[in-house]
Parts: sequence; structure tokens; C-alpha cells
Amino acid sequence: MLSKKMTKALNQQVNMEAYSYYLYLSLAAYFDHINFPGIAKWQRLQANEEQEHMMKIFNYITERGGRVILTDIAAPKNDWTSPIKAFENALAQEKKVTKAIHQLYDKAHQENDHASAIFLQWFITEQVEEESSISLIIERLRHVKTQAGLLLIERELNER
Repeated sequence: MLSKKMTKALNQQVNMEAYSYYLYLSLAAYFDHINFPGIAKWQRLQANEEQEHMMKIFNYITERGGRVILTDIAAPKNDWTSPIKAFENALAQEKKVTKAIHQLYDKAHQENDHASAIFLQWFITEQVEEESSISLIIERLRHVKTQAGLLLIERELNER
């Protein structure tokens, strides 16, 4: 059985994952609007991953006897000045999620909730991959000096 504090913290994480889902959908809409359908596709796939993360936590709360309480999801930003700024926004969100997951993991240890600590380990590993992949895209975008270079990134992300 989850403690009330752990249940509340996990519910907050459900909301954060839902916000991440919305953010990636907003990014997909932005890239569709500026005619980069391959990058938009990549963003949609990221949104789907965030939805999966949200549901993992949702189901975990239920499996452990907690109650899921859904709260309002903040509206994400919907316009950026450049593709690199859009990806930087995504990276900033992933860093917030990483920090929140680490705090949840610490809380699980403080409460001697070994099951939650083990459950959260998957998310810790996942966040390393999330931050790394977006950081790599940002670094590539920083090196792009021509429209042709951006189109190569577009093509690569479309192949995901």
C-alpha cells in the first residue's frame, strides 16, 4: 500500500507527464506549421512516450492501492522563434521531469518503499536517454549553417 505522501507525489508526476505529453503535441503542431513534417512526426512519437509514462505511473498507483487524482494540465507554449529554441524548451522540460523523478526516488527510500524505488529506477534510466537524445539534436542544430543541413536533420528524425 502506498503512503498518502507517496500517492500525492506520484499523482503530481502523472500531471507532469501529462504536461510533457501536451508539450510534445504542441511542438508537433509547431513543426507541422513551419513545414517540417519529419520533425513533427518525431515530436508526436515523443508525445506518445510521455503518455505511456503517464499511464505507467497511473497504473502503478492503482496497483499499489492508491487513488489517482487527475488535476488541471497547464497549457504548453505553442510558438518558438526557431527549431533550436523549440528543442531547448523540450530539453528544459525533460530536466524538470528528471529532477522530479529523482525526488520521488529519494522519497521512496525515505519511506522504505522498496517497490516504488524499484519502479522508479526504470524512469531514472529512461530520463538519461531522453535528455541525451534531445541534447544530441540540439548540438546538431547548433552546427547547421544552411537550410540544407536542417533538411538533413528533418529527414533523419522522420526515420524514427
